Amino acid sequence: MKAIIIIPARYNSTRFKGKLLAPLNGIPMIEHVYKNALKSKLAGDVIVATDNSLIFDAVTSFKGNVVMTSLKHQSGTDRICEVARDLKTSEGQYYDIIVNVQGDEPLMRPEMIDDVIKILYEEKIVMGTLKKAIKSASEIFDPNVVKVVTDIEGFAIYFSRSTIPYYRDIFVNAENNLKINPVESGLNIYKHIGIYSYKRETLINLTTLPQSELEKCEKLEQLRAIENGIKIKVRETQFDTIGVDTREDLKKAETCLNTYS
Repeated sequence: MKAIIIIPARYNSTRFKGKLLAPLNGIPMIEHVYKNALKSKLAGDVIVATDNSLIFDAVTSFKGNVVMTSLKHQSGTDRICEVARDLKTSEGQYYDIIVNVQGDEPLMRPEMIDDVIKILYEEKIVMGTLKKAIKSASEIFDPNVVKVVTDIEGFAIYFSRSTIPYYRDIFVNAENNLKINPVESGLNIYKHIGIYSYKRETLINLTTLPQSELEKCEKLEQLRAIENGIKIKVRETQFDTIGVDTREDLKKAETCLNTYS
């Protein structure tokens, strides 16, 4: 099956405008994301889909593949769909698998990309993503850290900014919650890693659906898929990432790069 990575790259981020061009160890963040994606062993190509000439020029400057997309898109999924809908391989065939790697995930590893591609090698699975076991109490109770619960077959039941599952007997004393050690307490709470793989037809279908009620409530687009009966297979990963939404996140990402590179 042929897979391609598309990186949605919007300029006007609400909390950190122009963040994809912010220097990370002297290199624009989008370049880190692009070059990590290029290391995937299973994807045939990488394309940045942007709505801004500054990002377009930055990607061109490091000889990356980039296309301009509409300014009207409401989500990254819509943006990658614009590119993926008519995109074909060198053999003239449509790509089977589209991978959405967020432009603000400079620590996304190629192994993680390959993992979400492999999920879709099974014929009946149409959408995939990753999860990582949470090992700190601060992440459990942080609404900016999205949590996911899955069924016994590994399909997502729900994604939430709230703590799911809620361990009633352990979390009853709110003032002590941040002192909890998730590992020692045997808590099975998982952080959602924001990378997605789609079968081409599923991606196109998803972008035709209206915003769902749960999606609007939690501000989580993947809930649109669940509410419309699109099953998302979730694979556990040992790797972690930092989604950069603020300048403080950028500093954390830089610290990680300098510590583990």
